[in-house]
This record gives sequence, C-alpha cells and structure tokens, in this order.
Amino acid sequence: MKQDSELRLNRALGVIRAGFLNWRDKIYANQRFQYWAARFPLTRILVHRRAKALFSLSAGFVYSQLLFSFVKLRLGEFLSEAPRSIDEIADHCELPMDGTNRLVKGLVALRLLQGRQPGIFGLGDLGAAMAGNPGIGSIVAHHDRFYADLVDPISLLKGRKETRVANFWPYALSGGELNSNSDVKTYSEMMVSSQTFIAEHVLDAVSLKKQAHLLDVAGGEGAFVCSALRRNSHLQATVLDLPEVATLANSRFEREGLAGRATAVGANMFESDFPIGPDVISFIRVLHDHDDHRVKAILRSAHQALPQGGRLIIAEPMAETPGSEAIGDAYFGIYLWAMGSGRPRTIEELTEMICDAGFNKCEELKTSMPLLVRAVSAIA
Repeated sequence: MKQDSELRLNRALGVIRAGFLNWRDKIYANQRFQYWAARFPLTRILVHRRAKALFSLSAGFVYSQLLFSFVKLRLGEFLSEAPRSIDEIADHCELPMDGTNRLVKGLVALRLLQGRQPGIFGLGDLGAAMAGNPGIGSIVAHHDRFYADLVDPISLLKGRKETRVANFWPYALSGGELNSNSDVKTYSEMMVSSQTFIAEHVLDAVSLKKQAHLLDVAGGEGAFVCSALRRNSHLQATVLDLPEVATLANSRFEREGLAGRATAVGANMFESDFPIGPDVISFIRVLHDHDDHRVKAILRSAHQALPQGGRLIIAEPMAETPGSEAIGDAYFGIYLWAMGSGRPRTIEELTEMICDAGFNKCEELKTSMPLLVRAVSAIA
C-alpha cells in the first residue's frame, strides 16, 4: 500500500512539474515578457545571465577556434618563459600586426592571455593552466578533425559513418583492430600526454596497496601503469593492447626503468582471453569508447580472468555528472558519435553492467576532478 501511494504521489508531482514547465516555456518565449523582465529590477539579473549564456552558445565555435589557435601557435610555451611584447608575439606567430592585435585581444578576453604592461602580454590564468598540462593542448590540437566532422552536424547525426575522428582512433569502426588510416604513433602520444594527468586523479582515489598484479586493459603505452608502479613499489603490472601499441608500451617501460616490473601483451581485447594471474584489472577511459554489447563482453572477460575476491577498476568521464552535465552528454556524446563507437554512461548504467557481468560490492570512489574522470570499483 505504501509503495502504491508513493507511486501515485510521484505521478501527480510529475504531472504538476510538466504543467509548470510548459507554462514557463510559453512565458519565456513571449517577447513582451522578455522586454519587461529585462527592465524590471528583480528579474533583470536573471535575464542578463540567460542572454549571456545563449550568446556564449552561439559564439562557442569562435571561442574554441581561438583556443585552437593558442595551442597551434604554441603560445603557452612561448609566453611561459616570460611575458612578451606584441611585436615579439607577432614574429612568433608569423602574423601581421593587425591580425596579431585581434588575436591577442580575443585571447585576453578568454583569459588565455593577460596584459602585464602596455603592449606586454603574459599568460592568463587559463593559459597558465594549459601550459602546465600538455594533455589538454594535445586534445585541443586534434580537434581540427572533430570540427571538420561537425561542419554539417545534422548529416552526421543521421547515421554513424567513416569520419576524420574515426580514422584517428585505431579501433573505431573496425571491430577493435587497427584500421588502415590509423597513425598509431600520433594516437599513442596524445593518449600518453592526456592519460598521465588523469592517472594521478584516479590513483588518488584508488588504493592498490592490497593488490599484487595489475592488468590495465587497453592501456596504450602504459602511462597509467607507470604512475601506478611509481606509487606502489610492490606492484607488478601488465598492459593489454593491440600489438602495435604494446610494442610502444614495452619500449616505454624500458626507458623508464620499469621493464622488470611491467610488460605489455599484444592482443585484441574482444577476441583474446585476458591473461590469468592479475588480482586487479583496470579500464582507464576505455569503456565509454565502445557500444554496450562490447562493454558487456569485456566485463565478462575481466570477471573470468580475476580470482575470487579480485578487483575491478573503471575510470572515465561519465554522463550526468553533477555540475558538468554538458561535458558528458554534449561533448562526449557527440564526440563518441563522430568516432563511430561508444557513448557516455551514467554511474547507474555502469553499475548495472558491472553487476550483470558477475561482480559485486560495486561502489564509486570519489576523484578530485569528477568532470574529467570518475572511478568505480567492484569485487569478483
């Protein structure tokens, strides 16, 4: 009886909410109301805030292209050494003075640059943050492919097809194998620069003190494994990735003096059994790249490979992250569509998939940067 009462109450509240939102939409869409609200003291601030948000949506492509220019012209590296005059910036960018002035003013408005003295500019707070995190710059630099795919977004959304983004990633549209257009070195370098930053946030949230051997599935050149081994001197590790990528990972382990504790195995994670022996398996920014049936398959493979009591760790950006909803469903939702594989998932959707694969004790581990990565742990 209590459940029936709660169900009826929720339905009634849903009807009331829907009616209110419909009324609100009609009011907001009325031009006379907008004019009045923009002049009335109690509503003026709210109206101005909405107008600014709408304009930012409209101008977003311009802002992103200015950011792209900041990265491609390597202004972060150039100005991190010391503030520069407008003439020096023009010489560095190989732009005429009029173009340089227009670029610099735009970057100052976006807080990527900041005036220090008349005619002298250094990094703004956002520019300095980018200079300190090369991974962000590498992601922005490859966005030229994404922007080209979005020239006609409606056509893109009519069906998944071969795109420039899909051709950048080795496994997109190819069943987990390298496609013929893949540039493995460029792809791997971008993953290393971005993964290193993410790894620290994950490892702050995930303790591996009780585990002996980590298997990082689709671990690329081993950026996450290297960070995990430096933090845990007792730990051994294996990376599983495509053969061409595994070769790069083993070279990285040699360079970093970790070859005695880490190795990379070349295999297709959808077609090969996972190595037996590790007591913890991680998927770091992996599952959201793949469609549901593939995610379910590799989660089952992970469960079969782990001993009873073994641990599963998943870390990636997720849909409906409070305060960062647009990053999950707007950015990653469209990016992964263009890539031809995967989707952002909520913590609840991932938890259900993990439990269906046979795991239990599934829990979220709080990271310090949830807009970029959230972490989930479970026990086999």
